[in-house]
Amino acid sequence: MKLPNGEIVISDMNPSDLRNLIQTGEGTYLEFKKTVPTPAKIAREIAAFANTSGGTILIGVQDDKQITGIRSFFEEEFLLQEAAQKLCVPAVELQIELVHLSDADVIVVRVPESKKKPVYLKGKKKRRVFVRFQDESTLASDEQTEILKQQYSESGVTFEYGKHEQMLFRYLNEYGEISVQKFSELINVTSYRASKILVNLVSAGILKLFRKSEKDYFTFSNPVK
Repeated sequence: MKLPNGEIVISDMNPSDLRNLIQTGEGTYLEFKKTVPTPAKIAREIAAFANTSGGTILIGVQDDKQITGIRSFFEEEFLLQEAAQKLCVPAVELQIELVHLSDADVIVVRVPESKKKPVYLKGKKKRRVFVRFQDESTLASDEQTEILKQQYSESGVTFEYGKHEQMLFRYLNEYGEISVQKFSELINVTSYRASKILVNLVSAGILKLFRKSEKDYFTFSNPVK
C-alpha cells in the first residue's frame, strides 16, 4: 500500500486557476468534497472516475462551490491512499497536490483513467463497479460492466450477423434506440441472451450504450443515414 511519505506536493495550479475550475461546477470530470469521508465512500468516487475518463476531486470545497479548506493534509491524504490502494481493485495511483490560498488550503486529487478496467470497489459481500454519469458516481449496470471487461480484454470480440442482428438493425433504423428488455421481447429470447448480443455489438464498435432516465439504451455508434 502506498502511504503518505511526509511530503506535500504543491500544485502548479494557482488560486485563480482553482477558483475558475470551481466555478465550472461538478460534472463528469469534477467532484467537490468538504472533507474526505470514509475510505469506502471516497473510493466509490475514485473507482468511478478510473472506470470512465478520469477526473479531479477537490477536497476542501462544498457542493455550493464555497471554499472551506482542509484541516490536515496528511490525514486526508492517508484516507485517500487507503481508499485507492486497499479498496480499489486494481489499485488506482492518485496524484495528490495542495493549492494554498490566503485563508484556506485545498487538496487537488487527480484520478487517472485506468488502463485496466473495470476497477472494482471492494464491499462486505461482493465487489461492485461504479462509473461516472454527469455529476454522479453511479453503480454500473451488468451491461456496462461487461462492456468494460470486453473492451479491455486481450481477446478479440466476434459476433454473427444472423436473424437476431437483422431484426435489431431494422428496429434501430426505425426507432433509433432499444433496451435489453425490449430486444429480448423482439427476438423472443431471455434477457441474458439479449444482453450478450448487445454487449458484443458495443464491444465490436457497431452499437453504443447510453443512459436515459436511469436506464440503459443501445443505439448505432455511427448514425445510419
